[in-house]
Amino acid sequence: MNFILKSISFIFHPIMMPLIGVIFYFSKSPRFLPMDIIQAKLVSLFILTILLPILLYFLLKSIGSTSSIYLKSTKERIFPLILNAIIVLLIIIRVLPINEIIELYFFFLGILISTLSCFLLAVLKFKVSIHMMAVSGVFMFFLALSIHFSININGSLAIMAVLMGAIATSRLHLKAHTYPELIIGFFIGLMPQLILVNYWL
Repeated sequence: MNFILKSISFIFHPIMMPLIGVIFYFSKSPRFLPMDIIQAKLVSLFILTILLPILLYFLLKSIGSTSSIYLKSTKERIFPLILNAIIVLLIIIRVLPINEIIELYFFFLGILISTLSCFLLAVLKFKVSIHMMAVSGVFMFFLALSIHFSININGSLAIMAVLMGAIATSRLHLKAHTYPELIIGFFIGLMPQLILVNYWL
C-alpha cells in the first residue's frame, strides 16, 4: 500500500496536469484544427511544462535551493513557483494566445493565478498542496468543457474525482500535508478555473 500511494504522488505529479488537460481538450473538442498545429502545440507544451521544469529542478537542486521534487518546505517552493509562473506566462503569450484557442488560454490563465496564489502563501509560510491544486484545476476545466461543448464525459469526471481522492489520501499517508493544506490547495486550483469560465463558456 505504501508503494502504491507513493506511486500515485509520483505519477500524477503537478507538472503532468496541464498537459493532461490540453490532451483531453484536443481529444474532445468538436472544432477542427489541423493535426500539424495540434502536434506543434503538444510538443511545445511538453517541453515547457514537463522537460523545462525538470531541468530547472535539477539546476535548483545542484545549487542547494531545493532538496526534493515534492518541495517539502515553503522556502523550497518560492523559486520553483516563480519559475513556473514565468513558464505559464510564456505559454499564454507565445503558445496559446487568446486569439487562437480561447479555452486553453483561460485554462492556463487559471493555472497562472493558482500558481501565484500558492507563491504568495509560501511567502507567508503556509504550504498548500500543489498536487491538489493541479488536479482540482484540471477537474474544473473538464467540467466546464463538458458544459461548453455539450458532451457527456461523466466517466472522465468520475475518474478525476477518484484521482483527487487518491492523491489526497496519498499526500496524507505520506505525511506531506495536513487536511487544511489539502482543502486550501483544492480551492486554489478550482476557483480560478471556475471564475474564468465566465469569460469563455
